[in-house]
Amino acid sequence: MKKNCLLILIIILFSSCSKEVLDRTIFIPDENNRNLPAYTEWGYNTFGAEYERDYFLVSNKIVPCKILYRENLLQFSLSGTIRDNQEMMLSFIFPSLQIDDYTDLLQLHDREIDLSADDCIVKILRNDKEIFLNVFEGKLHFKRAQLLSIDDQVNRVILSGVFDLTFMQNDFPAFIYNGRFDLGITKNLFYTY
Repeated sequence: MKKNCLLILIIILFSSCSKEVLDRTIFIPDENNRNLPAYTEWGYNTFGAEYERDYFLVSNKIVPCKILYRENLLQFSLSGTIRDNQEMMLSFIFPSLQIDDYTDLLQLHDREIDLSADDCIVKILRNDKEIFLNVFEGKLHFKRAQLLSIDDQVNRVILSGVFDLTFMQNDFPAFIYNGRFDLGITKNLFYTY
């Protein structure tokens, strides 16, 4: 039954292929933890992670991802909700080769970032307060970066991957784990200056 529903959803998604449909969030629950989205590589505009005993998840009311490239640094930001629909943004900032256009994000394919490295920054924006995390272990792995074309025209870059990190919070270790993302990045979600 699950496979039939998924197949019907894929057929509907790709048969209509309107921009509006491609920009929606499609949350397909993970088989092992239904609170998290399944890991996919279809551009479903979803992400999720366990944050201690809570969940940081995509929301239909918030643009799930924005990417900024500036001064040889790439900022990959996930925006969603945690606890009682409280908004939160998790940003990963790391060195990157020159990226002039969103299609250049293809260079992230199979790239793994050590989040504990000195040249990486991880921060959370919550309740209008920005917190820089003291990460002592973690990784961000862009497992796949691929182009999605419609009628032979590039429409978006699909970025799919996973992340986990351990950091100090109030003098104790805290965890964000089982993180996964599957995002369709268009020129409207990528900024450079």
